[in-house]
Amino acid sequence: MPPPAAQNAARIRSGPERCAKLPALMPSPVEKVPPLSIVILAAGQGKRMNSSLPKVLHPLAGQPLLAHVLERAATLQSASIHVVYGHGGEQVRAALARDDIQWALQAEQLGTGHALQQAMPAIPDDHLVLVLYGDVPLIDPATLRQLIALAGPRALALLTVELPDPTGYGRIIREGGAVQRIVEQKDASAEQLRIREGNSGVLAAPAGLLKQWLARLRADNAQREYYLTDVIAMAVSEQIRVSPLLAPTAAEVLGVNDKLQLAELEGEYRRARARELMKAGVTLIDPSRIDIRGAVTAGRDVTIDINVVLEGPVHLGDGVRVGPNCVLSKVQVGAGTHFKPNCVIEQATIGARCEVGPFARVRPGTVLADEVHLGNFVEIKNSQIAGGSKVNHLSYVGDTTMGSRVNIGAGTITCNYDGANKFRTEIGNDVFIGSGAMLVAPLQIGTGATIGAGSTITLNVPGGKLTLERGRQITIDSWQRPTKRNKDQ
Repeated sequence: MPPPAAQNAARIRSGPERCAKLPALMPSPVEKVPPLSIVILAAGQGKRMNSSLPKVLHPLAGQPLLAHVLERAATLQSASIHVVYGHGGEQVRAALARDDIQWALQAEQLGTGHALQQAMPAIPDDHLVLVLYGDVPLIDPATLRQLIALAGPRALALLTVELPDPTGYGRIIREGGAVQRIVEQKDASAEQLRIREGNSGVLAAPAGLLKQWLARLRADNAQREYYLTDVIAMAVSEQIRVSPLLAPTAAEVLGVNDKLQLAELEGEYRRARARELMKAGVTLIDPSRIDIRGAVTAGRDVTIDINVVLEGPVHLGDGVRVGPNCVLSKVQVGAGTHFKPNCVIEQATIGARCEVGPFARVRPGTVLADEVHLGNFVEIKNSQIAGGSKVNHLSYVGDTTMGSRVNIGAGTITCNYDGANKFRTEIGNDVFIGSGAMLVAPLQIGTGATIGAGSTITLNVPGGKLTLERGRQITIDSWQRPTKRNKDQ
């Protein structure tokens, strides 16, 4: 029967549950752990997802489920990583193309044992095989290292989980504390159904023995599938040590079958990342209302308000304050910077002691030096702004190099695009630009220049002088404001 990744009925509703350790047989200290090959089973269709997207490509914290598993596998110093794929085929391979992955196709989905068989020919007999699942994304690498340490040339290690309601999980049958076999939910007696220790599906076993056991699997069950769980009884019958490891938290082995379970894992991931930040000293105004996707690091005395989304890599320096409803994606932020509410910052570097927002947008390629101010409804794109400059109101600055202590008046726009090409604007130090100016690139504005409000500047501006461009103002005495016509007329 499929592991919990394919049949999770019991769920954890209120965060990870710490489980008590059960007895386990430890390997002899003289045994040497052989080279490690990792196999990730990721061929399932995921019919209950009700989606044309393969299940393992559904996003958790902004990246595919399978990408999370691959990240964890990459920390284990393995000799090889194999992914068994099937449903979605080339779509899965294209989304997660990496040089260090060996792909194995399971053309027909005939169970977990059959899936593992597709990868085994590429694995030497003297390797240790760690089996993971493409829809079980939250296993801690430390747990996997403990599991691998229990396995060896004559030892199989099995990751189990204790749940308040293990419905849907195969039950771990023990005698005198030793694992004897796994009984699937549909085959379990009433007494066996009361067992709370379930099978996670994750195991580590010697490749040579595993190949022999897989060759003996039979599909004589209700699902007509080849179950990997049957190798446990085979190992016991051959007096191969089966060493169980109880998962430290139930959340680590939860899998995804539908969108409800995906949302539960999203919550588990979010809670875990919020705890990490708070343990590192970050103040979260409401830990339940922050979304963390990817790597996030922070200095001391950082404060993050509600409904903030952090898409890593993000680094927040000491004393950074992030106001409510902000999105920071791939951003480096210097100490003491303050993001006011409703800002969106993407692929940018923000210096120290900057003031940004509210309602500011900083687009990719932007670098702000220290003490830059961006105000209400300001948009910056692919620009470098030196220290002490201010763009405070309703302005767009794109493809611009700006000096220090520049003041950009409200409603100023750098006109950097002619419909086919983009051009840069260069602004020197100590420039003052009045409100409503249109700066038509390519353009150079000299140090200390002043541009009058309402000007449309198309030629280079000399430094230290006032430059303005305005048409003659006239009043038309005979003009009358249009009035609405009567509908009956």
